[in-house]
Amino acid sequence: MQPSIEHASPKPPATRERRPDENVQASLTRAGIHPVLARVYARRDIKTPEDIVNDLNGLLPPTHMLNLEQAAGALADAIEAGSRLLVVADFDADGATACAVAIRGLRRFGANVDFLVPDRFIFGYGLTPALVDHAAALHHDNIPDWIITVDNGISSLAGVSRAKALGMKVLVTDHHLPGPQLPEALIVNPNQPGCPFPSKHLAGVGVMFYVLMALRGHLRDKRSWPAEKIPRLDDLLPIVALGTVADLVRLDANNRRLVAQGLSRLRRAGSVAGLNALFEIANRSVREATVRDLGFAIGPRVNAAGRLADMAIGIRCLIEDDAEHARALAAQLDSLNRERQEIESDARETAMQRAEQKLAAQSKTNPSEAPSQAIGIVLHDAEWHQGIIGLIAGRLKEAFYRPTIIFANDPDSSLMKGSCRSIPGIHIRDVLERIDTRHPGLLKTFGGHAMAAGLTISASDLAPFTQAFEAALREFAEPAALQQVLEFDGGLQPEEIRLDVARLLSEQIWGQGFPAPVFINEFEILAQKRIKEQHLRLTLRLASSGPRQAEPFEAIWFRAGPLTGPRSRLAYQLGVNDWQGRSSVQLEIIGLA
Repeated sequence: MQPSIEHASPKPPATRERRPDENVQASLTRAGIHPVLARVYARRDIKTPEDIVNDLNGLLPPTHMLNLEQAAGALADAIEAGSRLLVVADFDADGATACAVAIRGLRRFGANVDFLVPDRFIFGYGLTPALVDHAAALHHDNIPDWIITVDNGISSLAGVSRAKALGMKVLVTDHHLPGPQLPEALIVNPNQPGCPFPSKHLAGVGVMFYVLMALRGHLRDKRSWPAEKIPRLDDLLPIVALGTVADLVRLDANNRRLVAQGLSRLRRAGSVAGLNALFEIANRSVREATVRDLGFAIGPRVNAAGRLADMAIGIRCLIEDDAEHARALAAQLDSLNRERQEIESDARETAMQRAEQKLAAQSKTNPSEAPSQAIGIVLHDAEWHQGIIGLIAGRLKEAFYRPTIIFANDPDSSLMKGSCRSIPGIHIRDVLERIDTRHPGLLKTFGGHAMAAGLTISASDLAPFTQAFEAALREFAEPAALQQVLEFDGGLQPEEIRLDVARLLSEQIWGQGFPAPVFINEFEILAQKRIKEQHLRLTLRLASSGPRQAEPFEAIWFRAGPLTGPRSRLAYQLGVNDWQGRSSVQLEIIGLA
């Protein structure tokens, strides 16, 4: 992602070419993989042709996950007893998809199940005691027998205790990193201590899907349910794929299989009414669905409900079977997403300017990146909306390549809620844990992943927290580590820049930890034109000393200023431009190299 023109730096980033394993490349080519794709795969964590086979048989079996069989048995007992189940979801796209998968799946098994998603502005994150009391009040004398958390719960010690005190059992399904103490509940989480499940990168929706797979196997093998009574679950995979991509978890081999199977079913047969409606309103083709569609078109629309309103809208959209009702819910989500974009745009510009001024002032004092220059960025504004601070933190992290925390006021208390985004090599939850250990009470709450986390502090503690954050960061990274490095996959030959190659690359499962290929070549700049005062449309030709002159290519560079000089070394991705029924190759410029 490039910063806007006003903040763009003319200095190219450092580059590092990924080196291919030539034996792997040869093996993949012999197996019939296109040479360009084989070259790209051989520069990633691929060892054999089997590593890129994305069929369901390659999924890691549920038997390796701690407590999964116990959870399946408990759910089977609850279903057969007619117990009341309540799914408590998180308010992001992973939480929404995990909830939708839970509701759809459990109802197929005959469960009496409903859901509740906390209002982030009232109850905050996770299963809090206040949320438990709210759930009990909603159901009066008919309180749930079981609470099932999805994409949350691993840090909800007090909430679990409150549920137990009211007579409710709790099944925690989560993927977040646990703290030093676990809640007293039945826990399914690949990241809990002692869990041997090889993939630690499942999203919350992936964990819930594994719970359903285990339940299905348990009812078949231990309860002797007849085959005609046991439902299929594979048509839930499009929802699993959406949550996995939207949550930016690492796409290891197991997650790639989940996403690939979900996309395959989307392309082949469509999906649930809500997903179809979301693709329709986003003007995307379900039959040609890609990871980019899930990450940049569908995921943000689902997320918008939790950021600005009530994530129950997103969940209801994903569990709706009536096409007209689904379209109405998708239209609500689309409207919320447009509102989110407007709110984010204003806040992003303000935050970008303030961060730039802050770092510029430090550079004047320390022009040689002296150790006293800040590693992290911490900003607060009373006008910023709680629902978009994570997006702003992500934008600043991308633009300045520094761990970033953005705070917004909690309007109902003297607290501030913060959202963190980090860079490779700095585990942001570990940073927060270090602060919590050294400054007890400074953090009211915190939790998250290596690359993203959330926290709450008192408004009066912003200055001491900023100092503590910077001190903790210095224990994890030196300022020299803040030099961003663009990894790339070599260059392409003229005969390799073709529409079929571009389509082939776009159909693969790229994402966090398994990045889409980036190429670097020297180009002649034949023409350039500004679009909407912030983008650049280019006509390029590969600079070659060969006897045959290469054909020109169209390219787009978002949020970029004009190029100077007849030639430039550019980093790019190979894309497809579909316009008025015609398709052509389009280079998507990443930056100068």
